[in-house]
Amino acid sequence: MAAYIILNITVTDPERYVDYVKAAGATVARSGGRYLVRGGKAEKLDGAAEPARVVVLEFDTFERARAWWTSDEYAGPRAIRERAARTDAILVDGV
Repeated sequence: MAAYIILNITVTDPERYVDYVKAAGATVARSGGRYLVRGGKAEKLDGAAEPARVVVLEFDTFERARAWWTSDEYAGPRAIRERAARTDAILVDGV
């Protein structure tokens, strides 16, 4: 069953964030993931969360998504993101 990582990213250092975008994409692809949403127009419909840069990644399984998130390969890009942005992230099974 597919699984999704959903991120709401508030970029605080746009110049550094460019480095994250360049580095992260290849790690997603090598882990069997793909981008379904990568930025673009977003609008709050209900609730407290304010969308910023919304990203949705799809993986074949929950386990594969978790493995990418915690992988040594993604650790470097993740550190860049943590310095360049504030992020809310969730991992969820599809239907």
